[in-house]
Amino acid sequence: MTRFASAFAKGPALIAFITAGDGDTAANLDALVAGGADVIELGMPFTDPMADGPAIQAANLRSLAKGTTTGDIFAMAAAFRHRHPDVPLVLMGYANPMTARGADWFAAECAKAGVDGVICVDIPSEEDAELGPSLRAAGVDLIRLATPTTDPARLPAVLDGAGGFLYYVSVAGITGLQQAAQASIEEAVARLKAATDLPVAVGFGVRTPEQAAEIAKTADGVVVGSAFVDIIAAHGDGAAPHLEAFTRTLADAIHRAKEIAA
Repeated sequence: MTRFASAFAKGPALIAFITAGDGDTAANLDALVAGGADVIELGMPFTDPMADGPAIQAANLRSLAKGTTTGDIFAMAAAFRHRHPDVPLVLMGYANPMTARGADWFAAECAKAGVDGVICVDIPSEEDAELGPSLRAAGVDLIRLATPTTDPARLPAVLDGAGGFLYYVSVAGITGLQQAAQASIEEAVARLKAATDLPVAVGFGVRTPEQAAEIAKTADGVVVGSAFVDIIAAHGDGAAPHLEAFTRTLADAIHRAKEIAA
């Protein structure tokens, strides 16, 4: 059983995102795990992020100002895997850092560092050949994004070659600024689950335990990012205990959600 399968088999999963190189990354990752996060997304800082809102844009700039490199990120990932052998780790970012030295190189480094999956925001499924075959050959899942505008005609292309889980971007916009209506999320999750056996995780705009719990009643996972990044922005290198406490409130709410619904 893969790490992803094990994580989602326990019930609704909390998927926690932070940006690599922003604050004390190792301590922050450990805090997310200690607080109950089931899957970790580690953002690769990029100068021109098209899907990220102001909070994550600022985190990217803080990280890049410190000189964070792709090599540094793989070192962080490898160290995380050594400390947490069972927690799924996803790298999330944009095509340029992933393909600059060739897709085969990137995929091999992911496998060597113990990375389970990759989300590449700006390589659509129609351009899968740019990265997907290399990742799959290396045993790394390519996690695809579905959105409110992904219609039934295009969904099969999105799912073709996808692995790990399907990330449903619940709003047609950028991270952190708005949240979709619960009814629209439930409708979308039902539609996606009818089309795939992959777990369906919902993100964009989730900031509170109450929001997370509502989504967890129907989705297989809940992605939270900007709220964690805001804590790092406020506390810098001392963010870890604050991250752990907030993670615990989210994890408790998510893990209780199915029990309450039942």
